[in-house]
Amino acid sequence: MSDEDEQSWVYEAQSGDTLEVIANRFQVRVSDIDLNSQVPIDSLLDPGLELIIRRSGPVPASFGRLLLDSEVVYSPSVADFIPQDYVRSASGFLSSYQEYMRSTGSTPAVDIITRVALENSIHPRLLLALLEFQCSCVSGPLEEGLDEKNLMRIQDPSRRGLYRQLGWTANQLSLGYYGWRQGLLHDLVLSDGSVITLSPDLNAGSAALAYLFSRLLDSDRWYQAMDSEQGFLALYWDLFPDARKLDLKGEELYPPGLSQPDMILPFEVNEEWSFTSGPHQAWETEAALAALDFAPASERFGCLPSSAWVLAAADGLVVRSEHNALVLDLDGDGFEGTGWALLYMHVAEYQRAAEGTFLKRGDHIGHPSCEGGPADGTHVHIARKFNGEWIAAGGPLPFLMSGWTASDGYKPYEGSLVREGYIVQANSLSPANSFIFRTEGDFWREARISREMWWEE
Repeated sequence: MSDEDEQSWVYEAQSGDTLEVIANRFQVRVSDIDLNSQVPIDSLLDPGLELIIRRSGPVPASFGRLLLDSEVVYSPSVADFIPQDYVRSASGFLSSYQEYMRSTGSTPAVDIITRVALENSIHPRLLLALLEFQCSCVSGPLEEGLDEKNLMRIQDPSRRGLYRQLGWTANQLSLGYYGWRQGLLHDLVLSDGSVITLSPDLNAGSAALAYLFSRLLDSDRWYQAMDSEQGFLALYWDLFPDARKLDLKGEELYPPGLSQPDMILPFEVNEEWSFTSGPHQAWETEAALAALDFAPASERFGCLPSSAWVLAAADGLVVRSEHNALVLDLDGDGFEGTGWALLYMHVAEYQRAAEGTFLKRGDHIGHPSCEGGPADGTHVHIARKFNGEWIAAGGPLPFLMSGWTASDGYKPYEGSLVREGYIVQANSLSPANSFIFRTEGDFWREARISREMWWEE
């Protein structure tokens, strides 16, 4: 970066950057960014690409990058970390603590941590470090007077219990992480009303921590936590010495030229379905608008059993099939934190594909339902991840299935699917303009025109 009195700054593109996002972070126009090649404003930039940004006034001071993005999301580095072994060897309160959950009964704390990490795609090592930071209960006994149902010290009675405490924590991390990815997060408001303007050259992982601590800590503790020598990072290095060896300009989650594998709409050929929800949250992760919803045609609304089949959109290995969710690992290595993975939610337990099953594109996964989370109608929810990061359904790498490209609406759950000039609008009430179907070969236009004539009649 330049000195304060200079008018240009040199910036190296990070994973997930677009010209539009960088302009938002630096609060300049896209025309104020110089680079050696012509790139659409909403296209992903190759990591490391050098840009010159013309901006009047100084760039805000940075507290420095704290963690790699791959240490925040459920990335390839999780493969070498076994939470159960770590918690057992640490011999603290959590090693013997169990909590009752309706779905799994009396459940060990480490299993809850692992579940939250998988569901929200957050690194379990980070969740453990945050617990140690707040309760010292990973490596030691429970602090006297600390409520075991409030280990993260969240002042919200609806968030009691380890699963809900960590779910809230994962959501705040994700709001910071994906808010930064999208160029929407610029300032933090601390508990005393003071405002911290984030330096635009931060990475998403560091922004995630800064945002979480702004929601969790008072102003004094926020500054202490962000101190790279004595704050949270010092504790993190103490717990996980190998993390100190990581290069903060190291692994990029998005390789140059990243593209989505070929995918089909997740239902049978020539069956009528409705596109009920445009880009919206993948899980509890409010900021990662990675998911789309589809519902089979029905004469009645509501949560009704369905004989319709949800299909594998691409070849892959089922690595999770529980709690009415199914995850399809598209690179087939058996680990959902590497490469592309597809999450399906609200898949009925009956006839759902089992973990360990390899599915070809078009194979049956299960039936749509209302099972596995809030839902007011039978449907399936589908979202993408790459290297553990949720990929925005309407973002610079849009969801593309059977030639239909997803596009954002004005707010979550709105949006459309577009193919060759035809537009299908998302609508939870399933009117005719939300109907969509999949055909084979060259019959698409003929079938599309036939359906349009039928709608008009």
